[in-house]
Amino acid sequence: MMPLPEKLIRPVWLGLDQKALDDAYDQTVYAPNFRQLHERRITNSADVRRRLGEPRRLTYGPTSIEQLDLYPTAKPHSPVIIVVHGGAWRDGLARDFGDSAEAFVRSGAHFVVLDFINVIEAGGDLFPMADQVRRAIAWVAAHAGTFGGDPERIYLFGRSSGAHLAGVAITTGWSSAFGLPGNLIKGAVLSSGMYDLKPVRLSKRSTYINFTDEMEEALSPQRHVARINCPVVIAYGAYETPEFQRQGRDFAETLRQANKPVQLLVGVGYNHFELPETLANPYGLLGRATLQLMQLF
Repeated sequence: MMPLPEKLIRPVWLGLDQKALDDAYDQTVYAPNFRQLHERRITNSADVRRRLGEPRRLTYGPTSIEQLDLYPTAKPHSPVIIVVHGGAWRDGLARDFGDSAEAFVRSGAHFVVLDFINVIEAGGDLFPMADQVRRAIAWVAAHAGTFGGDPERIYLFGRSSGAHLAGVAITTGWSSAFGLPGNLIKGAVLSSGMYDLKPVRLSKRSTYINFTDEMEEALSPQRHVARINCPVVIAYGAYETPEFQRQGRDFAETLRQANKPVQLLVGVGYNHFELPETLANPYGLLGRATLQLMQLF
């Protein structure tokens, strides 16, 4: 097949044609070592379980996937960090995202990793994922005292599509929706996320997500920053796709303009899958930022 004439290659979003936009929402195009990093994360998570012991498996909802892994710290009345894993909304299990648990447990924090439905199982709908993440956070806050956690010190960490879901969580009206304090979440670290779904909807991710106007509006955190009641750290790697970098910059700028406490971090030399490894290091970019946010560093 002959290539299309240049004049027929139309920009779809901010000067990007369809292929460029599709590539900009496919991190594997910009991270050729992604399989190696995926294998390393799973191996590192298994190593952490061997050192700390198997996490407590707790149920937060009625369906089989609505469970979480708790890596408890020995200190009583300690803060809780809730991790929302990534996986392009399609993949990932809590068990394989425990690689950073040891750094937090040793620093005096309970480390919680959520399981939740994926978008394929949800029939292309992101709303069930967002709902489960919210309910899991509410459950942790309500039950923190039963495992030695402090319900007044609940923090979030999200990576990739998990950063999007964590962004949705911090824009949740906790008082109206759950009868919980509006400042339930005391801080959030969002690594390499998507905060406005419009360009995502235009990309090839729409082949497995059934985007609607309602979904785009309701689940775009950047459009609801007035609801945010906590400090936010936004991070991305310098070797990520141009759209993931822009999403992070734009969300941070929107927060600044709304006079919300925000910090923007750029991981120089890191791609999308390498940057989260720094969460496992108390002196790494994400590890230090998260522990400082939790006042544990």
